[in-house]
Amino acid sequence: MSPRDLFGAALRGLGANKLRSLLTVLGVAIGVGAVIVLVAVGNGSGKAVQDRLEAMGTNLLTVSTTGGGGGFVRGQAGPSAQQYALSMEDAEALADRRLAPDVAAVAPVMTSSGTATNGDTSYTVNQVIGTTPEYLPATNTPVGSGRSFTQQDVDSSRRVVLLGQTAASELFGRPAAAVGQTVKLGAIDFTVLGVLASKDSTGFADPNAAVIVPISTLRATQAGYGALSQLVVQAAGKDRVDLAQAEVTQLLAARHQVPANQPSPFRITNSAQILQTSQDTAATFTALLATVAAISLIVGGIGVTNIMLVTVTERTREIGIRKALGARRRAILGQFLIEATLLSLLGGAVGVAAALVVSRFQLAGVQPALVPSSIALAFGVSAAVGLFFGSMPAHRAAGLRPIDALRHE
Repeated sequence: MSPRDLFGAALRGLGANKLRSLLTVLGVAIGVGAVIVLVAVGNGSGKAVQDRLEAMGTNLLTVSTTGGGGGFVRGQAGPSAQQYALSMEDAEALADRRLAPDVAAVAPVMTSSGTATNGDTSYTVNQVIGTTPEYLPATNTPVGSGRSFTQQDVDSSRRVVLLGQTAASELFGRPAAAVGQTVKLGAIDFTVLGVLASKDSTGFADPNAAVIVPISTLRATQAGYGALSQLVVQAAGKDRVDLAQAEVTQLLAARHQVPANQPSPFRITNSAQILQTSQDTAATFTALLATVAAISLIVGGIGVTNIMLVTVTERTREIGIRKALGARRRAILGQFLIEATLLSLLGGAVGVAAALVVSRFQLAGVQPALVPSSIALAFGVSAAVGLFFGSMPAHRAAGLRPIDALRHE
């Protein structure tokens, strides 16, 4: 028989049992669709985390003190605490391009909390950030309306403030209406210079709920002149983050006279390392989801084997007659392999179509991100499943002896 004849015989065989063929196709379709959708969910989840981390800036370092040096414990006063406390002088030294050539900008940060009021409306601010103008571009925090404060505002300790979107909405109803208005932080009046653009939360703190003031103003009015909370350091480029981190470590160790045999009392968080860790975690998560989905594809393949065995049993006499009339073994083998493969290919096509539709919607709060390679792989595996799981029934049919097949009841 020619390939065309084999293909036609396979189609007639599948058409003879439409409901059985439909159920088998459905089993494979569920497996293929599950693989594509779950891989897309894993990729979508990883992409969402990556976008949020990149929004913070991938060439960013944050420096704070830890309990690793000289017995210093955060929140405790004492000689060690004072020795390793971050200061404005540290920020100025790191901003010196001769001492740290791979550092592009440095922003000292002090934080406080308090209550903001506008007339009878009050809002609890969990994070009042005192910093310099370099903080906004370094952390990729644009001003949505109004303007930022300047170095002159810092030098003169002007009582000006930038409100996050949530803070502005709570105090003034509309964020744009806050610009130029006066708001009280504690008992002190501040002029609203601008409102920050909306920003996705990174999971550590809600940037839309924060307010930002010049660091000199915060120190003079609320936080006092103690140690800085942290230093935000922007590397000169994505490929120079490690160099900048080494320079920061070395310079701070020299300034604070950290002994060489002592763990560093400074914790430096590298945003590029966080991004790489999140990407590795997302890849592992995606692989786990794909493995779970692949199990359903194998179950669909077992269904193909079961249905093809039933088909061979039902058509044993037909096989015997064809062999008695001279049909060759490879013709019988080819026909049943084509039937099994067609079932899997149809199931794969239906599964791909269903996955394309389902992935247009959010699943568990995640927008799936389809990967063409996962579609091609799932469809290819479905064809391989048909060949693999259909081979045993096909070999069984091809190996029947004509006399035994004709005597089958």
